[in-house]
Amino acid sequence: MEGHYDFKRIEEKWQKYWESRNQHKVTLTADKPKYYVLEMFPYPSGALHMGHIRNYSIGDVVARFKTMKGYNVLHPMGWDAFGMPAENAAIKHGTHPAQWTAANIANMRRQQQQLGTSYDWDREVTTCLPDYYRWTQWLFLLFYHRGLAYRRKAAVNWCPSCQTVLANEQVINGNCWRCDTQVGKKELEQWFLRITDYADRLLKDWELLQGWPDSVKTMQENWIGRSEGAEVIFPIKDREEKITVFTTRHDTLYGVTFMVLAPEHPLVMDLVRGTEREETVRDFVQKAISRRAETRNGEEPGKEGIFLGAYAVNPINGEEISIWVSDYVLMEYGTGAVMGVPAHDTRDFAFTEKYGIPKRIVVIPEKDAPVPEQLTEAYAADGFLVNSGPFNGLPVEEAQEAIADYLEEKGIGRRAVSYKLRDWLVSRQRYWGVPIPIVYCDQCGAVPVPEDQLPVLLPENVVFKPGTVSPLAQVEEFVHTTCPRCGGPARRETDTMDTFICSSWYYFRYTDARNAEAPFGKEAVDYWMPVDQYIGGIEHAVLHLLYSRFFTKVLYDVGLIDCQEPFTNLLTQGMVIKDGAKMSKSKGNVVTPEEIFTKYGADTARLFILFASPPERDLDWSDQGVEGAWRFLNRVWRLVNNNADYIKTAAGGKEALSQADTDLRRQLHETIKKVTEDIEERFNFNTAISAIMELVNGIYRYQDKLEIGEQNPQIVREALEKTVLLLAPFAPHLMEELWHVLGHEDSVHQQEWPAYDPEALVQEETKIVIQVNGKLRERLQVPVGIAQAELEEKVLSLERIRALTAGKEIVKVINVPGKLINIVVK
Repeated sequence: MEGHYDFKRIEEKWQKYWESRNQHKVTLTADKPKYYVLEMFPYPSGALHMGHIRNYSIGDVVARFKTMKGYNVLHPMGWDAFGMPAENAAIKHGTHPAQWTAANIANMRRQQQQLGTSYDWDREVTTCLPDYYRWTQWLFLLFYHRGLAYRRKAAVNWCPSCQTVLANEQVINGNCWRCDTQVGKKELEQWFLRITDYADRLLKDWELLQGWPDSVKTMQENWIGRSEGAEVIFPIKDREEKITVFTTRHDTLYGVTFMVLAPEHPLVMDLVRGTEREETVRDFVQKAISRRAETRNGEEPGKEGIFLGAYAVNPINGEEISIWVSDYVLMEYGTGAVMGVPAHDTRDFAFTEKYGIPKRIVVIPEKDAPVPEQLTEAYAADGFLVNSGPFNGLPVEEAQEAIADYLEEKGIGRRAVSYKLRDWLVSRQRYWGVPIPIVYCDQCGAVPVPEDQLPVLLPENVVFKPGTVSPLAQVEEFVHTTCPRCGGPARRETDTMDTFICSSWYYFRYTDARNAEAPFGKEAVDYWMPVDQYIGGIEHAVLHLLYSRFFTKVLYDVGLIDCQEPFTNLLTQGMVIKDGAKMSKSKGNVVTPEEIFTKYGADTARLFILFASPPERDLDWSDQGVEGAWRFLNRVWRLVNNNADYIKTAAGGKEALSQADTDLRRQLHETIKKVTEDIEERFNFNTAISAIMELVNGIYRYQDKLEIGEQNPQIVREALEKTVLLLAPFAPHLMEELWHVLGHEDSVHQQEWPAYDPEALVQEETKIVIQVNGKLRERLQVPVGIAQAELEEKVLSLERIRALTAGKEIVKVINVPGKLINIVVK
C-alpha cells in the first residue's frame, strides 16, 4: 500500500466514537486502583499554543498508559477563567469579559478535543461560573471564620497599568508578572490570607513529596526563607520608642556600630519630624520606595542612606550607635531594621566605606590569633569571638547560644525565627474576579455574607474604562445592600479575589464537579485525592504550587479532606522554543497547533512533541522533526495494512521458530520492557518512541529478508498487535484505526498493556565487536557464554583479521565478555 493515511477522516471518526461511548467517563470503583493525573488548567486566552500541546500530550500519554495498566484513571480539564486579560479585552474591543471568555473556552475546548485527549468532560470546571465561584467564596469564609482571612491597611505593590494590587510573588524583577509594567507602592485597606501560620509545615512536609523536583523545593524554601536567630531590643536615646532587630548573627552584637531602618519603617519620619532633616529624608524615602519596587526580587539596590540625627543604645554594651535610613533594608523581611556590623557583613561593610562609619572586629578565624588593625573586606565566616566582653574566645556557635541566653536573662532580647514569607495579599481592584463575600455596616463593621446567600454574583452591567480603579465600585445596585446581621444599610466589598485563589482548590472540585451542596463530597475527594501526577510549568513553583499546598493544609485541618499535600508527584515540563527563543508573536517564530493539525494531523503533533526532547527539558522545534514523525506514522500504517489480510487468513504458525523468528520476537519483548519502564518509571517518552521506531524497522527487515512462505504469521501478528498497543498512548487516533484493521472490535485504549516475556529475552547468540588497536574492524555472531579461548580462535581465524595482523606481533587480546574483543598488535 502506497500513499499517506487520511488523518482527517481517521481522527474525526475516532473522536466521535470515543464521545459516543462516553469512553473517558470515570466513576468511583473498588475493583481497580485509582490514578489521578492532572495537567495545570489553562487561562482561556483564545487558542492553544505549542506549550499547551506539550503539556496535554504528556498528561494524555500517562492517562492512557495507566488506563491500559488497569487503573481507574481520573483525567479532567477545566478553565482558570477569571483574570485581567478578559477585562483588557472588554476595554479594547467593547465586549463583555464573560462573552470573550466563553468564546475562547469554546475554541480551546475544540482544539483539545482535536488533539485526542482523554478528558472526562463531564467534570469540566470553569472558575468564572457561579457554580464554581460560589464555593470559592464559601472557602474564603471558612478561612475568615478560622482567623486566616483578615483586613488591614498596608503599603502594597501597585501596578499602574492593571490598576490593581499584586502579591509579592507576582512582582518579578520589580515588574508586574502579568503586563511587565514597573510596580510601585500604595497604601490601601486590603484582605490577606494568613499563609505565614503554615510556614513551618510548608517546609517540614517536603518529606511527603519525594516525587517533586529538587529545584521546585529549593525555590519554595528560598521564598519561605526560614531563619533562626534572635530578636534584640535597642532603646532609642532620649526617646521612649525602641527598635527591635532580628539577626542570625547575634554573636556579633559587640561589633554593632550603626543601625539602619527600611524606608517604609514607621520610625523613620517620626525621628526627623520637625527637624531640618525632615524634607530631605521624606524625598529620600519616596525615591527609595520607588527604587525598591524596581529591585524587590532582582538585584540589590544602590546602598544609599541618610543619617537621621538620632542614636540607639546597644543593649549588650551600652554604646550609642547612629541610626540611618537606607535602601538596602527591606521592610518585608525581619523587622525592617538591621543592626550594622560592618566588619562581618558585606553590605554593612560597603555602607560604612561610603559613609565613614567605624568598624569593629569581633570574630577572627583562629583562636588567639592577632586581631587585624584594618579590614579590606568583611569577614563573614565562622571563627572565635574577640572584643566581646565575657564571650571572648568562644567559637561562633557556642557564642550564639551563650549570648541568646544572656539576652533572655536580661530581658533585652529572645531567640526567634523569622521568615521572608509574608501573608498572601488577595484583594484586587478589578471586576473580572470572585467578589469577596463581605459587607460593611456602620453599626456592625465587617460582616461575612451568610452561606445561604452565596454566591455573591458579579453584576453584568459594568462600564469598563481604561485606568478606572475598582469597576465594581461604580455599580450602585451592587454596592448598596442590607447588613445580614442588623438589617441596616450596608456596602459590599468592591474588591475581587486574586485569581490564584480559584486555582488553589480546583483539583478538589474535579473529584465531585457537579455537587450542588458542597465544594466536594468527602467520599469522592478521599477516593481520588491526592493527585498522583501533576504536570505544568516551572514558572508556577512559588505562586500556584505554594498556594495550593497552603489550601490543602487548611482543608485537612478542618477535616474536609484526608490528604496533607495535594500533588504526590510533580513534573515540570520545559518550554517549546524555535530558532533559539521561546515562541512568541513578537519574535515571529510561532508555529500554531492548527498549522500542524491541518497539514499532518494531531497524532503527528503529539508524536513529534513527545519524541523531540525529554519532557523536563526545553524542546527545540524542528519542521524536519515533524516531517519525520509524519513519515514514521505512515510507515506503521502501511506495515499494518499490508499485512492485515495475510495474518488474518494464515493457518496458524510454525511450531519451531527460525532464528529470524526468534530475533524478531526478542526485539519485540525487549521493546515492550523498555517502553514500559520508560513511561512508568522515568517519563522518557522520547526513548520509548525511539525503541518503537527500531522495532518497526526490525519488522520491516524481517519481512524484507524472508519470502512470504518463510515468515511466521503468528510472529508477525504478535509484533504488529504489540506495536499498535505500545503506540496507542502516543498516537491514539491512528492506533485505534489500525487495531480495528487487525480485526478487533473493542477500543485499543481499553486493552491490557502488553507484558514482556522474560524467556523471549534470553539470547542464544550475541554479536561481538572486534577491534584491532582500538579501531572497529569486524563483527562476529557467536553463542552466548562461549569460552574465551574458543572465541579468540574464531576471531583470529577471520580473513580480515588475519590480513590486519599478518607479520605483526600480537601483544595481547582484551576480551570484554559478550561485547568486544580488542587485539593489540605492534
